[in-house]
Amino acid sequence: MSTISYSDKIPNNVNLSEDRTLQRALEQWQPNYLAWWDDMGPDGSQNFDVYLRTAVSVDPQGWAQFGHVKMPDYRWGIFLNPGEKDRKIHFGDHKGEDAWQDVPGEYRANLRRIIVTQGDTEPASVEQQRHLGLTCPSQYDLRNLFQVNVEEGRHLWAMVYLLHKYFGRDGREEGEALLERRSGNQDNPRILQAFNEQTPDWLSFFMFTYFTDRDGKFQLCALAESSFDPLARTTKFMLTEEAHHMFVGESGISRVIQRTCAAMNELKTDDPKKLREAGVIDLPTLQRYLNFHFSVTIDLFGADESSNAATFYSTGLKGRYEEGKRVDDHQLRGQTYKVLQAVGGKLVEREVPMLNALNEVLRDDYIADSRAGVERWNKVIEKAGIPFRLKTPHKAFHRSIGALSGVKVSPEGQVVSEAEWNAKVDDWLPSGSDRAFVASLMGRVVEPGQFANWIAPPVMGINRQPVDFEYIRFG
Repeated sequence: MSTISYSDKIPNNVNLSEDRTLQRALEQWQPNYLAWWDDMGPDGSQNFDVYLRTAVSVDPQGWAQFGHVKMPDYRWGIFLNPGEKDRKIHFGDHKGEDAWQDVPGEYRANLRRIIVTQGDTEPASVEQQRHLGLTCPSQYDLRNLFQVNVEEGRHLWAMVYLLHKYFGRDGREEGEALLERRSGNQDNPRILQAFNEQTPDWLSFFMFTYFTDRDGKFQLCALAESSFDPLARTTKFMLTEEAHHMFVGESGISRVIQRTCAAMNELKTDDPKKLREAGVIDLPTLQRYLNFHFSVTIDLFGADESSNAATFYSTGLKGRYEEGKRVDDHQLRGQTYKVLQAVGGKLVEREVPMLNALNEVLRDDYIADSRAGVERWNKVIEKAGIPFRLKTPHKAFHRSIGALSGVKVSPEGQVVSEAEWNAKVDDWLPSGSDRAFVASLMGRVVEPGQFANWIAPPVMGINRQPVDFEYIRFG
């Protein structure tokens, strides 16, 4: 068992007390982190006792200890999966060599960039969600929001540990900058655009945790293959926590659908106006939110052709999703992959070198995984006997990055004119009135076992507790 020391000022399983220089550096960073949490963490919640899970070890039995904790007292720290004896690099130009326990000088800048970009997403999502506690649909959901928030905070710690330990002064400066940028700030925004979008309501939050946290899963899986062993071990443990975030999104949307379908059957109507008057979210509105969050998230994978992606793979910094399960030479020279481009008003595929298309490979893996969950939502609709299906839009729809960014494409994948796009955009993406309607439903429900009208209760509570368990004790 790889147990975490909670007796240290900073909980860890990396023998921090034996590295006094690193310990001092992180202990100087810690007050700034707590100040950031006070400033940008969940709004108005500092004195709540929240039923949170905390890792006490990084094995399957120890990473989820539950108890009521005030969030500012949550024991954020540094937890790495145990090292694998004699681990070898299994892809790229260094395939077969020993995994790196330190940063090779020639890859220092690229590794730092990768870690900073990943680290920047973690506090960003906390900032995006900080007001949601004021409009929670239930105490159960409020608790899940706070669990996601504290774990995103810990993922920031994971990246800051790597920056401090392996990148010296540059790393310390990057660690400070992670606390200085702010989601949506005009002068000092977060690095990736999706993390500067607002998460104004709980429907957006559930879509974010389903789609955007799933992007996190795929990015972390690619980093978990890294030849830089500390990065691989760090991200493997982060993945265990990320799974719950996606559960929050998938089950949240599923419960919204369940409540909507129940109202449709009670009222015997699919008229969005009547359903909105009944206080539930109609399925076409859900589809538009899905279109928005899916399209914004797949942009996070970057340009469809990228020399940086080729470099990161060939040099062993970042692998593919489930690299070890793939049956090819893991070097990919001379191989090709199909990417889309618009030619003469149509989308066509063309073959490009596989190494340059690795962003597209990861994006396609993500899309397949996302669709599987959407099909599970469709099962809920099907079970209610309603002839409606949710679907992910075409991957060229509403893109802002890469060769497709200048092309207007319908959710079905047809290239359309600017005029047609403008005429139909409110059918495809959430309109101002959609967002205003969803916002109108966001009242705060915090009595144990009570739920807002627009969402069904969960099948069971957290950690086998009853649904009406007192997940939060308000001060």
